[in-house]
Amino acid sequence: MAKKDEIFATPHGTVADFSFDAKTASVFDDMLVRSIPFYLEVQRMMAELTLDFAVPGTNVYDLGCSTGTTLIQLDPILPAGVRMVGCDYSEEMLKKAEEKLKGHGMQHDYHFECMDLNNEVRIENASVVIMNLTLQFVRPLNRERLIQSIAKGVNENGCMILIEKVLSRDSLLNRFFIKYYYDFKEASGYSKLEISQKREALENVLIPYRVQENEELVLQNGFSECEIFFKWYNFCGYIIRKVAK
Repeated sequence: MAKKDEIFATPHGTVADFSFDAKTASVFDDMLVRSIPFYLEVQRMMAELTLDFAVPGTNVYDLGCSTGTTLIQLDPILPAGVRMVGCDYSEEMLKKAEEKLKGHGMQHDYHFECMDLNNEVRIENASVVIMNLTLQFVRPLNRERLIQSIAKGVNENGCMILIEKVLSRDSLLNRFFIKYYYDFKEASGYSKLEISQKREALENVLIPYRVQENEELVLQNGFSECEIFFKWYNFCGYIIRKVAK
C-alpha cells in the first residue's frame, strides 16, 4: 500500500518549487494514481505498445522512471533477451525504484542510471524509449537536443512512447480543461489548498507544450511518424515511430 500523499495538505508560507526529493519519492505512487487521469489504464496501454515494438537483444528505456512502476508492468510481458534501463535524475526516486524491483523479483535484466535529461544523453540500441510525464520537466531550450539524442539511439522500426500534459490552442477550452482536471483531483481526495499549493509549486518547473508543438518537435528531430493513442482534456499520449529508410 502506497503511503498517502499529504505534501501540500498544510499551508506553506512560501511554496517552494516542486522537487523530486525523498519526501516526494515516499508518496509518489499515491500521488500519480490520484493526480493523473487514467494512470493505470495508460500504464496498461504503454505495456501493450512496448510489447509490439520490443526486440530481444535491445534495450527498453524508461526516461524519468521515478519509482519503477512502468518497469514492473513491463517485466512479465516482454520477450526474453530484452534489457530494461530506468533513468532518473533523482537519486531518491532511484533508491525507491531499486527497493520495489528487488521486492518484485524481476525476470529481466535491468539497470538504473542517474541521468539529467537537460544534459547530454546517450541512448543506445533501443527498440523502445518511454517518457511518461517527463519531457514537460525538461527545460524547453534543451528539448530539441534531447529528442535528437533519443532518435539517434532508437533502432530503425523502433519507437518512443510519450505522455505529456498539454495546452490547448483555444484559450477558453484550455481554461475548461484545467478546471476539469482540478475537479478530477478534488474527486480523488485532494483539498483545494493542496491543489492550489501544488499548482504554485509546479508553475516554473512543469512547462507543457501544445499538442501540435510536441508533434512538430519529434517529427523535426529524427522521428518519422507520430500518432495520438490517448487523450484526456489536458493530457496526451503519443506513439512515435522511427521508420526504416
